Amino acid sequence: MAGPVVAAAVVLNPDFPINELNDSKRLSGVIRKTLFDLITEQAVSVGIGIVDIDEIERLNILYAALRAMKIAVEKLNCVPENVYVDGNMQIPDLLLKQRCIIKGDCIEPAIMAASIVAKVTRDQIMDDYARQYDIYGFERNKGYATPEHIRALLEFGPCPIHRRGFNNVSQTILKLEDTDGID
Repeated sequence: MAGPVVAAAVVLNPDFPINELNDSKRLSGVIRKTLFDLITEQAVSVGIGIVDIDEIERLNILYAALRAMKIAVEKLNCVPENVYVDGNMQIPDLLLKQRCIIKGDCIEPAIMAASIVAKVTRDQIMDDYARQYDIYGFERNKGYATPEHIRALLEFGPCPIHRRGFNNVSQTILKLEDTDGID
C-alpha cells in the first residue's frame, strides 16, 4: 500500500555457495539480514532497482515491478549469460536471454538471493519512512495492508508515499471523502 517497488539481481559466485538461501518470505528478519550481508559480500555482482511511487502510479504495480527488475539487471557490473525471472513474464526491453520461473524464489538460488536483497533493501527504506511518517507503523507493517496500517489510513488519510492507485488506499480515500474527512 505504500513505498517503492524494489527488485534485485544477483550473480552468485559458484566458488561460494550459500546453502541457507530460501524464499525471503519464509525467513525471519534476522536471518534475512545475515543472508543479505553474506550475499552482498560473496556474490559476483548485485544490482538493485527501485521504482518510486509516481512511477508505480503511472505504470501500475506489475509494470513498475518489471521496470525495477530491468534497472536491477542493468546495475550489475557484469553481463549475465541468463536472467532468471521470478514469475511468468519476461522483463520488457531487456536484450538478454531470459527464463521465467514460476515460484522461482522457492526454486532458483539466484532468485532466492535476489528476493532477500530486495526485501532487506525495501524494509530499510520503509524503516526510514517510519521515522518521517511515524503514525502509520511502517517499521512494523513495511507498507503492507495490515489492520494497523488500514486503521491509520482511516484515521489520518494517506501520506505522500501511499500508492493511491492501490485498492485499499483508494477505498480509504473514498471513505474519508464520504465522511468529509478530507477535501
